[in-house]
Amino acid sequence: MKLPRRGFLQVAAGAAVLPAVARPGWSQAYPTRPVRIVVGLPPGGSVDIVARLMGQWLSERLGQPFIIENRPGAGTNIATEAIVRAPPDGYTLLVVNAANAINATLYENLKFNVIRDIALVAGMVRVANVMEVNPAVPAKTVPQFIAYAKANPGKLSFGSGGNGSSLHVVGELFKMMAGIDMVHVPYRGGAPALIDLLGGQVQVMFDTIPQSLEYIRDGKLRALAVTTATRSEVLPDVPSLGDFVPGFEAGSWWGAGVPRNTPVEIIDRLNAEINAGLVDPKVRKRLAELGTTPLLFTPVEFGAFVKAETEKWAQVVKFSGAKQN
Repeated sequence: MKLPRRGFLQVAAGAAVLPAVARPGWSQAYPTRPVRIVVGLPPGGSVDIVARLMGQWLSERLGQPFIIENRPGAGTNIATEAIVRAPPDGYTLLVVNAANAINATLYENLKFNVIRDIALVAGMVRVANVMEVNPAVPAKTVPQFIAYAKANPGKLSFGSGGNGSSLHVVGELFKMMAGIDMVHVPYRGGAPALIDLLGGQVQVMFDTIPQSLEYIRDGKLRALAVTTATRSEVLPDVPSLGDFVPGFEAGSWWGAGVPRNTPVEIIDRLNAEINAGLVDPKVRKRLAELGTTPLLFTPVEFGAFVKAETEKWAQVVKFSGAKQN
């Protein structure tokens, strides 16, 4: 049967609007089955703990299990590539973190671009690093440390969780902005580096607060400064590094992302629910106990934040000369 031109156009117009009508209804029903949250690090660390806390919150709010899946390796690149290749349906989330911003410059042959290939959904938390020294180091303040380092160029060593890790590049940023020379000693993770800092094999470290907090409180390490622009609630007597090195600001952070082309309705719903968790009193209390602070963003704001972090760490990685294949 041949339709008249007017009838054909009416049918075509009706077909064109069907996806627009159906999609919001489908998105409002989300989720209808379990959702995976992929973490590119081993279980047990700060990132994993926060991911599980937010997964539990989302499960309770949305009525479906949000299951944590740890896929460590290649500086979180294995997990990130898995999300890039996942269906854009909202059922696979990535815990985006500072490593993603660093890796954009550190790795020469990445098969993805986080800003292009991941739709950034929401921030989760920020955690300060703490500049800490073995008590044998004579410096008790940041100015004293800088003076001591300048008087002993190349004789101080700082440990990190690996070449290009966040602990490494924060140390390189300090070297660059303070104008000092220290030797970087990479380890296979932050824990082995911390053991050698306690033993005096390295003299300084820019560790995350949760990992070092008890050693600082016990006097086994001396905290000189936190790396964020403001003081940490769990170390209120420790000044900000920016008080002594103007403009210095760094720290670890993480948030949520999904494959690009995920429906905007799903992204907006996840953003709203994650942000609701970050302001919930019980969740905030637990986050504070972990030494973290909520990072509330819209999807657009989180995207701009990750872009700025990527550009910032590109300069530091180039300064350090660090490269990975």
